Amino acid sequence: MYYVYLLKSKASGRHYLGCTKDLRKRLAEHNTRKNFSTKNGIPWEVRYYEAFYSKKDAFGREKQLKKNKSGYRELRKRLTESLS
Repeated sequence: MYYVYLLKSKASGRHYLGCTKDLRKRLAEHNTRKNFSTKNGIPWEVRYYEAFYSKKDAFGREKQLKKNKSGYRELRKRLTESLS
């Protein structure tokens, strides 16, 4: 399985969107400062994820959400409570 995930920083309230094959391991990497983009926001928590059998589908979905502002807006609209 591959996962597109949305994290929220408990420290800053900032969000981060990513894609991985092992969600638990990736979250641990974010929280141990092994990712340059998220090292200043620890601790991070998973607020949302989507699971895919296909790597291509998962990375395509991540790209769609990151590139297309309406994709991220759609997530924000669906997850009003989870993202606040």
